[in-house]
Order: sequence, then structure tokens, then C-alpha cells
Amino acid sequence: MTFCPGPMAKMPDNVSDAKPSRGFVHVYTGNGKGKTTAALGLCLRAVGAGFHVYIAQFMKFGTYSEVRALKRLGDQVTLEQYGTGRFVRGKPSDDDRRIARQGMEAAQQAVASRHFQMVILDESMVALHQGLLTVAQIETLIDACPAAVELVLTGRHAAPEIIAKADVVTDMREVKHYYQKGVTARTGIDK
Repeated sequence: MTFCPGPMAKMPDNVSDAKPSRGFVHVYTGNGKGKTTAALGLCLRAVGAGFHVYIAQFMKFGTYSEVRALKRLGDQVTLEQYGTGRFVRGKPSDDDRRIARQGMEAAQQAVASRHFQMVILDESMVALHQGLLTVAQIETLIDACPAAVELVLTGRHAAPEIIAKADVVTDMREVKHYYQKGVTARTGIDK
């Protein structure tokens, strides 16, 4: 790949690099495609800047294409999965709750370690919606985030309390999707 840098743009005078007392919080939510993809885009940018990234995938288990790609980034990215690999329908099982609790504990340790400059909780909003996590747990994690850590939360059904605490919120809205025509998930694009 060849890269040709363009002319350097001057940052507007009204833009500041100042950080708040806690890390910035990003939320990618909504019923459209692209929430995990957006978070992984931030991960890629962070790795390019030399950051270390921790990713906890809630409610997921398996070797998806993104898991294989992230492994190629070496020790700059740590990915752990906290799901059973099956959908939670109705009331979550004790196993679902136990695994989600382990994921939240791991995320708290990642934030506290100060080794990671970015912590991504993929599908955490769905885990919250399903009752596997609580608003209080996520708010505590947000409040504990040092200024040097970006916290990224993804998943449908983001709670209003989490949206209110976030610094960046993007609502992915589905306008049209080929799933509606019977096209199944395609490797390298959807999985």
C-alpha cells in the first residue's frame, strides 16, 4: 500500500486538546448495522497511534473475522469474549449473568491498569438491556475512567442514563438492509 500525505491542515483556534477529569465516553447504538464496526475503526486508529486497546465482547463467543484480524495486531490489542455464543431469549440464565459479571470485572481491571488507552465494551448496551449488566455498573466504570482512557460502548438499546453521561453518541439507524431480502450474513462483510 502506498500512502501520500496531503497538506497539513491547521486546527481551528476554537478547538482544544484539553481532556476532562475522566476519559471521554463514546456510545454507538441504534438498530442499524455498524456499531461494532465503528468501535473497531477507533481501535485501528488507536493502534496506529501506538495505543493499547482492550476489547470485551459481551454476549459473543466465537472466531469472527474481526477476531482473526485483531489477533494480527499483536500485543497492542487484547480481546476477550464474555458470552455463551447463543442468543439470550427471555430471561438470561445464571451462566449468562456469571459470564457478563466476569466481563465487567475484566473491564474494570483494564481501566484501572492504565495499560490501555482505549477500552471497548462491545454489545454492552445489549447486555444492559437484557439485564446482564446494570446502569450502576456502567456508570461506575465511566466515573472510574482516567482522563487517559477512552471508553467505547456499543449495542442497541443504549439506556438514557448512559447516553446522558457519554461525550459522543452515534445512533446507527437502519434505512435499508439486504437481510430484508433474505441475504444471509456474508463473511468479511457482516461476520
